[in-house]
Amino acid sequence: MFRRLHIQMTFFSSLIIGAVILIMTMFCNFIAVRSTRETIWTTFQNNSMSCISHIESQSVITNQWILQAEQNYGISIDIKDNGNSLYLKKLQGASAEEDIFQKAAEISADSHGLNLSNPGVVNKLTKNVFFQIKDFYISTALIPKDQGTVSMIILYPLNSMEHEILLQRLAFFGTAFLAILALSIFSWFFTGKMIKPLEENRQAQTEFIAAASHELRSPLAVILSGISAMKKAEPAEQTHFLSVIEKEGTRMSLLVNDMLSLSNADNHSWKMHPVPCELDTLVLDTYEKYEPLMQEHHMNFSVELPEEELPLCNCDPERISQVLGILLDNAISYVPENGKIQLTLSQNSRGFCLSVTDNGPGIPDSAKASVFRRFYRADSARNNRQHFGLGLCIAYEIITLHQGMITVLDTPGGGSTFVISLPASANS
Repeated sequence: MFRRLHIQMTFFSSLIIGAVILIMTMFCNFIAVRSTRETIWTTFQNNSMSCISHIESQSVITNQWILQAEQNYGISIDIKDNGNSLYLKKLQGASAEEDIFQKAAEISADSHGLNLSNPGVVNKLTKNVFFQIKDFYISTALIPKDQGTVSMIILYPLNSMEHEILLQRLAFFGTAFLAILALSIFSWFFTGKMIKPLEENRQAQTEFIAAASHELRSPLAVILSGISAMKKAEPAEQTHFLSVIEKEGTRMSLLVNDMLSLSNADNHSWKMHPVPCELDTLVLDTYEKYEPLMQEHHMNFSVELPEEELPLCNCDPERISQVLGILLDNAISYVPENGKIQLTLSQNSRGFCLSVTDNGPGIPDSAKASVFRRFYRADSARNNRQHFGLGLCIAYEIITLHQGMITVLDTPGGGSTFVISLPASANS
C-alpha cells in the first residue's frame, strides 16, 4: 500500500512540477524568441542603413565592397544604376535569389509605394522601406546620385535566425526536461521520506496492538483457568483461586489504564493541570512514600535537595509524582538487592532538574533510544509481571506536555540516570 502511495505521490508531484516548469519554459522561450527576432530585425535595419549610407557617400561602388558587405552582414544585395544592373549582378543572373529580388521589388512598389524600376521625379533625399516576406527580411531604397538614381534591394535570409531560435528552444526545453527529471528523482526521495514516518507509525501501531493483545491474553488466560478450577475445587481452595483472579484482574486494569493514558496523549486530549508547586516538597513526599518499599527490597535509598530555597514551578504535581514513581518502580525492578537509588532535585539557568540514579546493570547505548518506546522492556525486567513496558513511554508523554525533556544517561561507575528537565514556567 505504501509503495503504491509512494509512486502516486511521486507521479502527481512530478506532474504538477513538470506542468509549472513547462509553462514557465514556454513563457521564457516566447520572450527569448521575440527578443531574438527584434534584435535581428534591428541589426538588419542598422546594417542596411550602413550600406545605404555608404552608397550615398561614394561615387564609385566596387564589387569588392559588395562582396565584403554581403559576407560581413550575411545579406544579399542587388544594386541597379538608373535601372541597369551592376556587372556583378549580371554575373549572378542565374542565382536562385533572382526571383526573390523580383518579388521584393514588386512588393516594394505595390505595398509600400517605392517603385524601384520607375523612380519618377528624382528627389534629393534617399527613400527606403523595410518589410518582411516569407524567409526573408527586405530593405529597398532609392538613392539619388548626380547622374541619376541608384536602386538597391537587400535580402537577409531568415534561415540562420530560425536555426538560432531552434537552438534556443532546444536549450530551453532540454533544460526543462533535465529539471523535471531531477525534480522527479528528488520527489521520489522526498515523498519516500514523507511516507517513512507513516510506515513507521503503522508498524508501531501493529506492534502495539500485538503487544497489548499478548499482555492482555496472559492475565485473561489465568483468570479463565482460575474460574474453571474453582468450579471443581473444594470451598477451602476457592479462596486461593479468587485471590489469583483478583490479582490478575488488577493487573489487567493497570494495563488498560496505561493504554488509555497513551491513547489520550496520542489524541492530544490528555490535559495537564499546572499549579505553582514546591518541587522540593514534592520530591520529599515521594521519598517518604517510597522509603518503606525500598527498605523492603533492601535498597540504599537517598534524596538530595538544594540548600537554597527554590522558586515555585508551574506544573501538574500529580503527574510529576507519577513520573517519579515510574522511574523509581523501574529502578527497583532493575537494581539488585542492596543496590543504591538516589532521588535528586537541582536548579540551573534553564529551569529545574529532577533525576533518579541507580547502580544497576545500566542500559546499553544501542537501547537508549528505545527505552521510551511502547512495550519496550529490558531483559532483566521481563520476568516482572507488573511491568508492561509502558511506564517510560507515559513518563515521556507527561514531561513533553510540560514542555520539558527526559533523557537517560550512564551513571559513573555503572547504572542508569534518568534526568527530567522542566522549564522554570512549565505548563501544559
